[in-house]
Amino acid sequence: MRDHIAELINKIKNASSQSLESITVPHTKMVLAVAELLQKEGWVASITKHAGKAKKSEKTLEIALSYNEDKSPRVIGVERVSKFSQRLYTGYKNIRSVRSGYGLTVITTPKGIMTDMNAKKEKVGGEPLFKIW
Repeated sequence: MRDHIAELINKIKNASSQSLESITVPHTKMVLAVAELLQKEGWVASITKHAGKAKKSEKTLEIALSYNEDKSPRVIGVERVSKFSQRLYTGYKNIRSVRSGYGLTVITTPKGIMTDMNAKKEKVGGEPLFKIW
């Protein structure tokens, strides 16, 4: 079983450190939702869907990476929190900021995928997927 979320965040981090323009990842509903959240928060520049010709499994997403004005990478590091081997859940009272507010935690909640600050505002807990800074 593949961990598409880990693949996505590791590709973003590695491509950013190499100053690449974009990455390609397999298209799943979860990856698309996470990528759209990262785009909304400014961590990635844009998302393009590519449909497979013959098979459904050939669908991919091309994600353009975001850089600061001085061409330094926007994404410096990532950390997978909840994994297949060890699922973690947290209440909204236990949600902490990442790197003094310079990063964010992506959390799956009953209300959808959201950032740590939005989950705190909505007073909803869930499964923290990863931290990005």
